[in-house]
Amino acid sequence: MAVKKSQLYRTLWESANKLRGGMDASQYKDYVLTLLFVKYVSDKYKNDPFGTLRVPDGFSFDAILAARGTKEIGDTINKVVGEIARENRLSDVGTMADFNDEGKFGKGREGVERLTDLVNLFTKPELDFGKNRAGGDDLLGDAYEFLMRHFATESGKAKGQFYTPAEVSRVMARVIGIRNAPTDDVTIYDPTCGSGSLLIKAADEGPRRVTVYGQEKDVSTTALARMNMILHGHDTAEIAPGGSSTLSAPAFAEHGKLRRFDYVVANPPFSYKDWTQGLSGADPYERWGTSDDGAKAPRGADLFSTAPARTYERPPDKNGDYAFLLHIVASLKATGTGAVILPHGVLFRGGKEGTIREQLLRRGLLKAVIGLPANLFYGTGIPACILVLDKSGAAPERPVFLIDASRGFVKEGPKNRLRERDLHRIVDVYERGEDVPRYARLVPFAEIERNGYNLNLPRYVDASEPEDLHDLEAHLRGGIPVRDLDALGGFWDEMPGLRDALVQPDRPGYARLRVPASDLRKTVLAHPDHAAFSARVRERYAQWEAFVRPTLDAFGQDGDPKALVHTLGEALLDAFDGLPLLDRYGVYQHLRTRWAEEGMQDDAYLVAYGGWQPLDEHKQPNMDLLPGHLVAEAYFPKELKEQGDLAAKVDEAQADLDALLEEHDGDEGLLNDAKTDKGKITAASVNARLKLLPKDADSKPERDVLTTVRAAMTRLKTAKDALDDFRDVLNAKVNLHYRKLTPADVQRLVVEGKWLAPLRSDLEADEARAFAALVARLTELARRYDTPLPTLAEQAHAARARVSAHLEALGLTWN
Repeated sequence: MAVKKSQLYRTLWESANKLRGGMDASQYKDYVLTLLFVKYVSDKYKNDPFGTLRVPDGFSFDAILAARGTKEIGDTINKVVGEIARENRLSDVGTMADFNDEGKFGKGREGVERLTDLVNLFTKPELDFGKNRAGGDDLLGDAYEFLMRHFATESGKAKGQFYTPAEVSRVMARVIGIRNAPTDDVTIYDPTCGSGSLLIKAADEGPRRVTVYGQEKDVSTTALARMNMILHGHDTAEIAPGGSSTLSAPAFAEHGKLRRFDYVVANPPFSYKDWTQGLSGADPYERWGTSDDGAKAPRGADLFSTAPARTYERPPDKNGDYAFLLHIVASLKATGTGAVILPHGVLFRGGKEGTIREQLLRRGLLKAVIGLPANLFYGTGIPACILVLDKSGAAPERPVFLIDASRGFVKEGPKNRLRERDLHRIVDVYERGEDVPRYARLVPFAEIERNGYNLNLPRYVDASEPEDLHDLEAHLRGGIPVRDLDALGGFWDEMPGLRDALVQPDRPGYARLRVPASDLRKTVLAHPDHAAFSARVRERYAQWEAFVRPTLDAFGQDGDPKALVHTLGEALLDAFDGLPLLDRYGVYQHLRTRWAEEGMQDDAYLVAYGGWQPLDEHKQPNMDLLPGHLVAEAYFPKELKEQGDLAAKVDEAQADLDALLEEHDGDEGLLNDAKTDKGKITAASVNARLKLLPKDADSKPERDVLTTVRAAMTRLKTAKDALDDFRDVLNAKVNLHYRKLTPADVQRLVVEGKWLAPLRSDLEADEARAFAALVARLTELARRYDTPLPTLAEQAHAARARVSAHLEALGLTWN
C-alpha cells in the first residue's frame, strides 16, 4: 500500500512507546530496533540466495509471527535474532536484547501479551520491506533514524549520547568535502561512532565506493551501529566491537601504527575524565608525548615539515577532549580531512590544552571552527563547536575560518534543533569562505597569535545584535537621527524614492517624518517603489517556477522524493540570491517546512509509490493526495460560492440567537426558567416552558421572549439543515468527479494547489513582514523623539500649575 511517511513513523513511535511499560527508553530501544532490523532482513533476504545477508531456514520473522500468543514467544524471538546474527557474524546484535527477560516484560501471560503486542507493531502492510521501497528511498533506514532520535530524546542526558542529531551530522558531512573526493574509492572513519548515524550521513555524501570504519566502546550501541549500517546500505562497514576504548586499544591499527583514513568524523564524549584507562607512559601510537616530558613543538618551518607526531603535548589526565582530537589527527592520511564535535572549552582553555592548541595552529592543521547553538546534543546541554581539520592544506601561519552559528536554531521539545535554513547557511558560508558580518570571518594567523592562540569566537566574530542607542540631542531638540535612518539602508538602496517620501531634512544630522506616523503604512504601500519591489519578487519567483517546472512535470511513480526537494530547494536559493530585504534562507525554509511538516513530503512518497492516481488501491477518491476541496475549487466554483452563502446564513442565524440568549440570560433574565438541569437553553426546554406558562398579561413578556428565541432556533436549524444537505450533494459530486480525473489532472491540482500556492503565500507574507518592520521602526523613532525634553518640562510645569490651582480651590496646598 502507499506510504505516508510522517504518519507511519509517528504511529510506530507512539505505539512502541505505549508498549514499553516500566522500561527506560534507553533499554526499550534495544528491543524495538532489534525487531525492526530482523523484520527488514527477513523481508529483504529470506528468499534471496545471492543477498549480502543470509536468513537461515526456519529463522525468519515468520517464525516470530507464528509464536505470537504462546509462552514460547520470547524464546522464539531470541533464537531467530541469534541465528540471523550468527549466520551474518553479528554476535553483538544477537546478545543485545533478551526477549525472555521477565523483569522487562512481565511474567506469564502479561509477558506473552506484551511481547505479542510488540511483534504486532511490525505486521502493518506499510512495513512490508520486501515490496515497499518507494522511490528507491531507504524507508526502514529513515524509520530507524526516526526512532533513534526519539529514543535519544527520551533517554535523557546520561543515556542519549549514542545519537548525533541528523542536522549536525549533515553539516559535518559537507564540511569535510567528501562529496568532492578526488577518487571514487575513499575511506571514512569514526573512532566514537555511537549508533553510526554521523558516519552514515558522511558516507552517504561521498562517491560511489566509500569504505566505512567505526569503533564504539558500548556493546549494545555497537550492535545498533551494525544494524544501522545494514539498513542504510553499508553492509560491508567494519564496526569494531565494544569492550575497549578507542584511545587505549584502537581497533584499526597494524604493527603498532594507526591505520590512516581519507576522512574522519567524530562526536566523542565531552571532557571524558577516564580517557587514560589502559594508557601509561609514552603513547605507543605516537599521538602525544609522555605525561612528564613536557615536550613542545619547535617553531617555524621545521615544525611543519619534520616534527614527529609525539611532539604534541600530552592532554591533561582528567579531560579527554584533546586526546580524541589528537587521535583523529593521527588517524588522517597526509591528504585527509576531519571534523570533530567538542565543547567550546577546547577553544580557550589554557595549560596543556593551550599548548596543544598552539601546536595545531602553528602546524596549520586547523582549517575552521563552527560554533553551534547550545542544547543541541542529547548527552549535554552545553554549546559545542565543530573543528575542521585539513592536512592537505596545512601550512605555517594558516588563517582559520571562524563561523558563529550559535543564534540559528528552533526550540523543539526539550532540545534545540538546527533548521534546514541554518545548516544550509553554515555550509554555504563555509564553502565560499566569505566574511559575513556578525556571522563568519577568516582570521589571520598573526591575529590569533596576538591573542595567545585563544580561539574563543566572540574575540573575532561579534554575533550580538547591535545596541539600539538613544540620541541625547534628539531627546533635547527633537528630530530623528540620520544615523538611525541610514541603518535602514537596505530599504533605501532598493527603493531610493521611498526615503524622500517618508522623511525630510530637519537640521544637520537629523530629519523628520513627512507624513503622520499613523499614515506611514498607507504611504509605503502606495509608493511606486514598493510596487516595483513587489514586481521584482514576483519575477524571481516566476523564474524559479519556470526553472523547476520540468522537474515537477517529470516527477511520478518510482521518482526520488529526496532528489525532488533538493532540486526545488537549491533552485529557490539561487533564485532569491542577492535580493535585498528578503532572506533567501528564510524563503528556502518555507519550502523545507512545507515539505517536512505540511504534507508535501507525504505527497511525494505517495506519488513515488503509486503515481498520480485519482483513486486509491480501494478504488476510493485518493484524498490523501488530492483533498476534495481542491477538486471543488477547480470544478465546482459556483457550488462552492452557494455553499459559502449558506454558511453565511448559518453564521447570521447563530449570531442572532446568541444575542437573544445573552440579552435575556442571567438569574433575573426571562430565560432563566427555560434552562435544563445542566443550565442549558435548548429547543426542548423552551417548548416545555411555553407549555407551562399561563396565557395572561403577567406572563406575556416571558412568552414573547421564548417565542422569539424558539423562532431564532428554528431559523438556525433550518439554515444548518440546508447547509448540511447542500454539502452532501456537493461532496457526492466531488467524489463522483474523482473518477473523471486523469493522472495529469491530479498532478496539476496537487502541484498548483497544494505545493506552489502555499509557497507563494509564504513569500507574500515575508514581503509584508519586511515592510511592516520598516513602518514599525520609523514609528518607534518618530515617537521616541517626537516631544523634546524642554517641551516635556513645559508640559509638566503646566500640569503642576493646573493641579495646584485645583487644590487651592479646595483650600489645600501642594508643596
